[in-house]
Amino acid sequence: MSSANPRFLNELLQSIGTRVRRRSLGKDLENAPFSQVEDACERLMHRVGEASRVAVAEQALDAYARLDRDDRIRFFRLLLDDYGVDAVAVRDAYRQWEASESESSRNDLFTAVESQRQTLLRRLNLAPGGTLQLVRMRRDLLRAINEHAALAPLDADFSHLLSSWFNRGFLVMRQIDWNTPASILEKIVAYEAVHEITGWDDLRRRLDPADRRCYGFFHPALGDEPLIFVEVALCGGIPETIGPLINAGADDAETLDTAVFYSISNCQPGLKGVSFGNFLIKQVVRDITLDLPRVKTFVTLSPAPGFARWLASVDDEDAHGLSIELARPDWTTDVDRQTQLAPTVRLWAARYFVEAKQAAGLPVDPVTRFHLGNGASAHRINWPADFAAGALERAHGVMINYLYELDSIEARHEAFVEDGTVTHGPDVKRLLQRRRQSAKAAVLGNNA
Repeated sequence: MSSANPRFLNELLQSIGTRVRRRSLGKDLENAPFSQVEDACERLMHRVGEASRVAVAEQALDAYARLDRDDRIRFFRLLLDDYGVDAVAVRDAYRQWEASESESSRNDLFTAVESQRQTLLRRLNLAPGGTLQLVRMRRDLLRAINEHAALAPLDADFSHLLSSWFNRGFLVMRQIDWNTPASILEKIVAYEAVHEITGWDDLRRRLDPADRRCYGFFHPALGDEPLIFVEVALCGGIPETIGPLINAGADDAETLDTAVFYSISNCQPGLKGVSFGNFLIKQVVRDITLDLPRVKTFVTLSPAPGFARWLASVDDEDAHGLSIELARPDWTTDVDRQTQLAPTVRLWAARYFVEAKQAAGLPVDPVTRFHLGNGASAHRINWPADFAAGALERAHGVMINYLYELDSIEARHEAFVEDGTVTHGPDVKRLLQRRRQSAKAAVLGNNA
């Protein structure tokens, strides 16, 4: 007998589960949503048939979706308090393993130390659309942790499962163009996080011309929901400002030698910390290299979202004065003033990208951490580069090119991960060297 069709069996189970759910829906609606989700989770942890388990998982997630903010906090506390590990079982399993060190005892120990929450989350994932709903549940959890730090241990279980469910082997890269279904294009407009898309005409300018590309990662369990997407412009040379890149027409095809990643948007906050952006960029580099051999340079034109806040916090009289100066709108229309300020702004920006560190020793700038972690280098600082209101508020108009050199990506990635090395190009090095020379001259002058 031939093996059964897995898709048919899955649809059959879901159909049976739907009928089971409908039979019990009447009495469940008599209870408040929190009671429903609490009861459904308890039932999921007992021995029930597969079809019933699908139905109960759907009930649980439906009820969770109706919880208000306070009841979601209650639910997360329930997971924390009632779905942890059984300490007695862990100790017993450890004693068995210590006595025999057999594979079976090791497996029993592994099962004992895994929290019941992970089993519960796996069973919730049986519901139709369960994966996306669990991603959104983690989004809610991350928000809750900001106010209730005691909930933080829950995130280890979500992170563990989502990292395995969303590993690179399950991801599908698609090129997004003007012929892509409207359901996806609408999500691109909604999820764009760097440079707002103002309407369909603006979107078409980013997708339709021959010098534009857009790629996204998708997951089979999420359907048309993108995980992350990157917008690419093909240019002649490395750009310094974002305006012409977004609005201008195509360069002469013969001059297109540079691919610019000018916007990278993560679409699912619930997948924070699950790494796939680096895989996307590397895949895009490979695809463009194959399609367009004349394109030899791969760079970003990236924002500096924390520069303004950092500059205002630096305990330095010059930094404080520059922060006040850049907070005024006058310079944005005064070309002469921009010319006067540019060397100083770029110097402080170089210090921000290379020297400003978190307590853990990594760059304070999140975009820098992302690109250096992917194997890029901090290539060139541009100012003024972005006059959008948000960019002026967060970064005083500063942008930076990160350079991806195919032969160096892996070595730079390893250097950053192992030692926190901030690889930077000649332009940035010259800025920092000038600063050191100025400091040395000041010391010599004071000692004269």
